[in-house]
Amino acid sequence: MKKISGFTFIKNGLTLGYPILESVLSIEPICDEVVINVGFDDQECTKDDGTYAYLTSNLKGEKYKFIKSWWDPAIQKSGLILSQQTNIALEQCTGKYCQYIQGDECIHEDDLPAILAGVEEMEKNDQIDGLVFNYMHFYGNVDIYKYTRTMYRREVRLVRNHKGIKSWLDAQGFRKADDTKLKARLIKARIFHYGWARPEKVMAKKVVAFDRLYHGNAKDNQKEFAYTRVWGLKKFKGTHPRVAKPWLDANRNELDFDKLPFQFSSRILDVIVSDLIESATGYRIGEYKNYKLI
Repeated sequence: MKKISGFTFIKNGLTLGYPILESVLSIEPICDEVVINVGFDDQECTKDDGTYAYLTSNLKGEKYKFIKSWWDPAIQKSGLILSQQTNIALEQCTGKYCQYIQGDECIHEDDLPAILAGVEEMEKNDQIDGLVFNYMHFYGNVDIYKYTRTMYRREVRLVRNHKGIKSWLDAQGFRKADDTKLKARLIKARIFHYGWARPEKVMAKKVVAFDRLYHGNAKDNQKEFAYTRVWGLKKFKGTHPRVAKPWLDANRNELDFDKLPFQFSSRILDVIVSDLIESATGYRIGEYKNYKLI
């Protein structure tokens, strides 16, 4: 097996309640090295919320490679700083293949063999630029996930290295150097996305932080965040990644969604019809893809 580099980025991981340690540990078994880019508030990289010390004290050994990076406040449009920070980590990867994980994502240990099998297929077929994973988007708590057209259901999370592949826009996916889409293979591996499964007080901080990244004009005193009952919520009956247990135990909510107000919008009927068609046929109408499946 050729060398696999893991890579990720994070800023204010403790303040915003990210399971970043668990994210890294979920990919570690298949990686020969893991590059971790930790963001700071100042150019000298001395001011953060303790995330750097937390990670370096818990992830020891030659396998882990840490980077300190300044998050330029001038980059506050469309989440572009997220791809910039992803690419800083990617550029430090030395493996032939690069396994990406974001700070609120984890991979289940049962799915690691499928990833390695996908890499073996890439070894035999140089037309495959990357591997596409299925997503589980948890919402409100770790026992509920959201599956609907309004949530992306798949994305590239492993790419070839040294081919000019780069993180794209707000770091949801990847593109080639000329901005064309990757040729990718869908594998039976899941990304457990916990970005919307944190307590409401923590989520309020995240909403403010991301508004700044996308719009640059968020205010700390904005309306208090609160979960609502939305279309597409389903009960999760499977198992979570084993390494995520400490974070799951600390962040488990006991929300009763049946008692929450339903969030209605003018688009909901179109979404419901689209979801019913997907349920019957497997085809998602108008699905956005950063990749071309081969």
